[in-house]
Amino acid sequence: MKFRSGLLIGSAFVAGLAVMPASDVLLHRFGGVLGIASAHADDNATGTYQLLSLFGDVFERVKADYVTPVNDQSLIENAINGMLAGLDPHSAYMNAQQYRDMQAQTDGAFGGLGLEVSQEGGWIKVISPIDGTPAAKANIKPNDLIIAIDGKSVQGLSLDTAVDEMRGAPGSSISLTIKPADKPKPVVLKLTREVINVPAVHSEVYGDIGYIRLSVFSENADQGIRDAIKKINAQTKGKLHGYVLDLRNNPGGLLDQGVAVANDFLNTGEIVSTRARHPEDSEVWSAKPDGDVAGDLPIVVLINPGTASAAEIVSGALQDNRRAIIMGERSFGKGSVQTVIPLPDNSAMRLTTARYFTPSGRSIQDLGITPDIPVAESIEAANAMQPLRESDLQHAMLNPNSKQLPPLAARTDLPAIAKSIPKAPPADWPKFDPAKPATDFQLQEALKVVAAMAPVKSASN
Repeated sequence: MKFRSGLLIGSAFVAGLAVMPASDVLLHRFGGVLGIASAHADDNATGTYQLLSLFGDVFERVKADYVTPVNDQSLIENAINGMLAGLDPHSAYMNAQQYRDMQAQTDGAFGGLGLEVSQEGGWIKVISPIDGTPAAKANIKPNDLIIAIDGKSVQGLSLDTAVDEMRGAPGSSISLTIKPADKPKPVVLKLTREVINVPAVHSEVYGDIGYIRLSVFSENADQGIRDAIKKINAQTKGKLHGYVLDLRNNPGGLLDQGVAVANDFLNTGEIVSTRARHPEDSEVWSAKPDGDVAGDLPIVVLINPGTASAAEIVSGALQDNRRAIIMGERSFGKGSVQTVIPLPDNSAMRLTTARYFTPSGRSIQDLGITPDIPVAESIEAANAMQPLRESDLQHAMLNPNSKQLPPLAARTDLPAIAKSIPKAPPADWPKFDPAKPATDFQLQEALKVVAAMAPVKSASN
């Protein structure tokens, strides 16, 4: 079975849409209906039939004796959900509506709140808000816990059900009871649902350094990067020290967009490889000559625990190829690839079908990308408990090669200023305000590093 349609590489669920930590989803859409292949001996088949018979017995007993009537569709969907969710955190069943929502998000627009969430200890935990959405405007932050939706506890709800509860018509209201990660008491936030149009790319110019923020790997990510570089060059007349590429809280998305964005900054070298169960389904992606639209200018990539999937692929490719300096905090650690497989009733399943590896052969599964220059977002973050990462999720896959491969060789190409970059802001640093870049400690330190890496140089694209 050759995968060649739509591979997703995401990490969790987005309120208003079910998706992966978005950079590890191979959005491969298979053309046909799933068939059943016999790959076992007769004795194994007999055991399988016995187990299926057991399932049928349980199904009939629940239908006959459960305290309230339940319909067949709910029972079957719950069974499928359980089968897939028991494999790993990213395999899942999507009913027809959830599948449509997922397709809307990968197109760059969907309805909801703009929260990427996972489940922890019965609560719903925020991985990251998406820029410009109701969740981001309400100042919901990574690691916050959602403990109630419209006054009703989320305890006992599946992640899918909780996400469904947060969906609704644009313009409708919803209240979330949030336990902030950095405060002792819950707060109730009232939000208005919106059609979320995700602008994949935002750009600015700080002096003679271009800043590019990539928030999600939707279908327009690569073109957005190229357009941003053209815009920055026009603003600076091509006179630049370099770029800061901001992948913080980027949950990933489409694999092909991750490969394309990495290629935007590389002229040569491997970008990523995937290894599937069957060797013939494994693939390698390499950079194309003359692919570096940044004109060889220095790059610093900002990452944090909300950087996942496709964003980790880009970070790993640029780090292993020594094309960029990675700065910030260790990333999420999602190193698996999911294939979206349509089913006959317009629903779909998202199935983990491969692991991905950086050019040096590293799997980042569970481990994440370690920055070349560690810098915490805040003093509180530097001293706080470790944030939620892939390794904290139920049924998370183990890293396949962490004990076999030597660690990536220490970098010898870091500028001298790297040794003087503090690991956290000073005590008098102002509170971070997204609308005020001067309060963004990681960004300000990244700008210093870029400025120290090269003199002003003319760039073209």
